[in-house]
Amino acid sequence: MLVAVLGLTAYLWQFKRTAARLPIAPDSAHVAPPATGPSEQVTLYVAYDSPPALYARAGTIPLSSGRQERAEGVLRALLAAYTEPEAPHPLPAGSEVRNVFLVDPGLAVVDLNSTLANSHRSGILTEELTVASIVQTLAANVPGITRVKILVDGQERETLAGHADLTAFYDVGNVQRMVEEMKPPQ
Repeated sequence: MLVAVLGLTAYLWQFKRTAARLPIAPDSAHVAPPATGPSEQVTLYVAYDSPPALYARAGTIPLSSGRQERAEGVLRALLAAYTEPEAPHPLPAGSEVRNVFLVDPGLAVVDLNSTLANSHRSGILTEELTVASIVQTLAANVPGITRVKILVDGQERETLAGHADLTAFYDVGNVQRMVEEMKPPQ
């Protein structure tokens, strides 16, 4: 019995020494699962800073048939458009949609990561364009959404970057009216 205890102690001591020399991987960013399913035509409402407005942009992305997965897929495609070089409304690299929860038939709760919120450019119009873009894109691609709530890292936050109120629920109809009023005359 004593030999077994000594052998196990030696093994654990050697294991601990080996583990101490292994490099520790840094925390990796949240990685979205790849979208599955057939590619579908979607409408992304992309914000432009100059002149400030939202414009519909058609795209084709692979989407799941589930409403929640569809909502996450279109918002991830939207944020990808904002993190491209020469984006018309740039968001910080590493910005992502963590989750979208469809709580009741008309409410979508969007959980963004803190990178997006903490590094977002500050300004009333800049922040409102981001929020309106998210709300419009969801409403255009996921039938039945009438209200949107935005969280950051799963928590309610007062503002996006100091101005856009994130404590409120955004009414899709009100956001659509604001977007229409922002359109430049043709």
